[in-house]
Amino acid sequence: MNKLKSAVLYEYSTKIKAMGIFYLIQYLIVALIFAIVAICTEGNETGSNTLEFSSVVFVSVIGVLGYKEDFKALIQNGYTRKYIFGATICMFTLLAGTMALIDTIIGNYIHLFNSNYFTLYSSLYGFGNVFTNWLWLTALYLMFCSLFYFAVLVINRVGKTVSLLIGVGVCSIILLVIALFQFVFSDEFARKTVEILLKAMGFMSDGTIILSFPILSFLVIGVIFGIGSYAVICRTELR
Repeated sequence: MNKLKSAVLYEYSTKIKAMGIFYLIQYLIVALIFAIVAICTEGNETGSNTLEFSSVVFVSVIGVLGYKEDFKALIQNGYTRKYIFGATICMFTLLAGTMALIDTIIGNYIHLFNSNYFTLYSSLYGFGNVFTNWLWLTALYLMFCSLFYFAVLVINRVGKTVSLLIGVGVCSIILLVIALFQFVFSDEFARKTVEILLKAMGFMSDGTIILSFPILSFLVIGVIFGIGSYAVICRTELR
């Protein structure tokens, strides 16, 4: 347990500085944009909304860059792949929770002073439930961390050429699915599919909203990518 704790603290500490620089740059730019827009529109517009999209990009980058250096450092210090994977998942959870907390507080704080501003969460579910907002963002960020961690592991495992072919294949499948829904599948099948996706995001057919559903959906997707990452990392070598 102490060994895992040390690995988690090492991985998390290497991300603190990057996270601080990210927020400093982001909110300096945001403050400048808000000031310019407020002057030009006499405070009737915000100039920017859903700042959490920037955090999604950041955690995705962390998912990619958090692999090679940390993996190399930990494996050279005698950590097994099992410990490295466990430490990485714990680090992702801490990072996602920390950033979700910061974004939730700042997003709701901005909305108090400017009702025209809306967050990623409030654009879907509205303001009011701060704790659920934090959980929702945490699960969302964790899902993207797991997705891009899995992607970089696959790239390292199979090489850039095969990864490029896989990427082209995935894009082709997406285009094929879109074409099938547009030209082949019946309207009833398409409607049922959309209904299922809406339910996964918490929107029930009777008009009610169940906020636990999107959180569970994000976590399930993250777990799937996590299982895939563990299967790959057990068979991978650092390149």
